[in-house]
Amino acid sequence: MARLLITNDDGIDAPALVPLARAMQRFGEVAVVAPSHERSWIGKAISRVGSIKVGRVDRSGIEMWAVDGFPADCVQIGSFGVLTQPPDLVVSGINIGANRGSAFATGSGTIGAAIEASNIGIGGIAFSALSSGVWVEWVEWSLSPGATSMWERLAEVAADIVARVLRVGFPPAVDALSVNLPDSADLTTKRVVTNLARTKYGRLFTGSGDSYEHAFDGILRVDGEIAGTDMAMLDAGYVAITPIRMATTAPLTGDVRAALEASGS
Repeated sequence: MARLLITNDDGIDAPALVPLARAMQRFGEVAVVAPSHERSWIGKAISRVGSIKVGRVDRSGIEMWAVDGFPADCVQIGSFGVLTQPPDLVVSGINIGANRGSAFATGSGTIGAAIEASNIGIGGIAFSALSSGVWVEWVEWSLSPGATSMWERLAEVAADIVARVLRVGFPPAVDALSVNLPDSADLTTKRVVTNLARTKYGRLFTGSGDSYEHAFDGILRVDGEIAGTDMAMLDAGYVAITPIRMATTAPLTGDVRAALEASGS
């Protein structure tokens, strides 16, 4: 039997949280420790100043802990406070919206929680769902009771992937597994291990003077080859499973390296 810690960045009342928790209960002890409200786009932020409020809540008969902090805080508090000993695996999600490409991987609180798990020596899997329709309309629908069956179906796919990871072991030298699920995915949907697409986006805020608001337009630009990446495979209708290593060095050659290694003015 395994000990699992479940968290997310969409908050304690996210529609996927109860279905995901129920699906994971088959593996053993499950603790659900999630932000008290939405903490999207927060990455792997850790609270540094002040105290973090933690309270027990009940959602559909499942005991949870609501944390007035970030997803990575939830991993720390769940691993060293809620559970009697650290979990065997951290499961984060299922996020409302896909987290594909490097731009989202570095900003996602869902993936950030899985990365924080790696920092304390625990495997972490982040699950995210790709919308099949117009984003604004899909989000509204995803929060409604009509979407419950979708979240339950996606939770079953997540549980099957978790079962396989528990059986073979979390891959070494991997900081997190980022799993993007088409919202139509079920247990028969093809799964592909992918590369992380290098992506970029532009302006995130609109406004002027002393007032700006988040206004991401949903457009990602691919920087390089897209074949074989999480973006390409997800667009093809597959479940995209991407092993991520965040803190690595990159090759640096040529004029740039020479300029950086030169001493003097």
